[in-house]
Amino acid sequence: MTVRLLTNIGRLWTGHDVCSNAAILVHGDRIAWVGRAADLPQSVPGVVDDIVDVDHVENLGGALVTPGLIDAHTHPVYAGNRYAEMAMRSGGSTASAISAAGGGILSTITVTRGTDPWTLCNGVRERLREWLLSGTTTVEAKTGYHLTRDGELADVRLLRELEKEPMMPRVHVTFLAAHVVPPEYFGRQRDYVEAAAAWCADASAAGADSVDVYCDEGHFGIDEARWVLASGRNVGLLPRIHAGAHSRRGAVQLAAEMGCASADILHHTSDEDIALMARYGVPAVVCPGTALQHGRLPAVRRMLAQGVTVALGSDHNPGHCGITSMSLVISLAVAGFGMSVGDALRAATLGGAQVLGAPDRGVLAPGRLADIVQWDADHEGAFAWSFGLKPRRVWRGGTPVQ
Repeated sequence: MTVRLLTNIGRLWTGHDVCSNAAILVHGDRIAWVGRAADLPQSVPGVVDDIVDVDHVENLGGALVTPGLIDAHTHPVYAGNRYAEMAMRSGGSTASAISAAGGGILSTITVTRGTDPWTLCNGVRERLREWLLSGTTTVEAKTGYHLTRDGELADVRLLRELEKEPMMPRVHVTFLAAHVVPPEYFGRQRDYVEAAAAWCADASAAGADSVDVYCDEGHFGIDEARWVLASGRNVGLLPRIHAGAHSRRGAVQLAAEMGCASADILHHTSDEDIALMARYGVPAVVCPGTALQHGRLPAVRRMLAQGVTVALGSDHNPGHCGITSMSLVISLAVAGFGMSVGDALRAATLGGAQVLGAPDRGVLAPGRLADIVQWDADHEGAFAWSFGLKPRRVWRGGTPVQ
């Protein structure tokens, strides 16, 4: 296996702390050693007998280096766009007016269903590539715009296959058939909930990692969410829940009851909700781009103060937010949520890894995946200043991707 030495790292943010004048030794796709360059050992058993014999030495010019970023909440499998709807919303149009004009989530479902698989795949491939090139090495990716059994399962398989291609990030696939009731089930919401729950076993077999339910006004209620989440959990899928996006309906309490891997969005949360998340160990995934658009910010600082694990997501979706840069999400979290740069970086690395149940990433330490980013900066404070800090180089599993 290839042995690679990354040296002259001016500032190394490991996921836990900062190390100056650092180096990283990579063996294959894993980190073999990390620390101060002055402490670099002459040999590493099982990796290299003499440090001068490494295959590649790369001088990073005193740059800032972090783990690959992790986007813990995205909806990338769709076709078309809703730009006209965005313009209407910015001008004060109501949801009913937008729907009457042909917008809303049902418009995305119609276009996605009508798009050939090749075109749909190419669109998703390009989005995932943008994430990787901007420094995001792991992306949580939801289905949810076909809302038929065959379409949703095809989306799971599409994401699993794309992950195998060059220039793709790692993908955590979330099955979100319980996104909204599709038009053919109008007036038969219970029937659709029963169907979505029944599809979970096939989704797991197709390669899904998690199951999600949009539990909110205009989507699904508590009992319906419990049904789908339990069905997914019973076949090995991690349960997740969209909670408190538009109203507070008890979704956080359900997340605690079900032991959800995450409660996401959380624009409407109370001190009671935060206490429940802390007590039952339910992590929060917050998405500053969407929160700023809604004009309702989750109580992130109170969550952190209570010991809740916080992860960041872009909430990339066709109807609200097109962000594919987690460095921009970090900037927005600092400016909008009042997070420190350290807390925001941690939420975009270690926090994301914890939420996705992926202990092999999110931290630069021996034995972890060598998902590494060299940034166009010499200090992590640049994330608060740049609003979209650019990477100079990205390594996925020890292999340079740019």
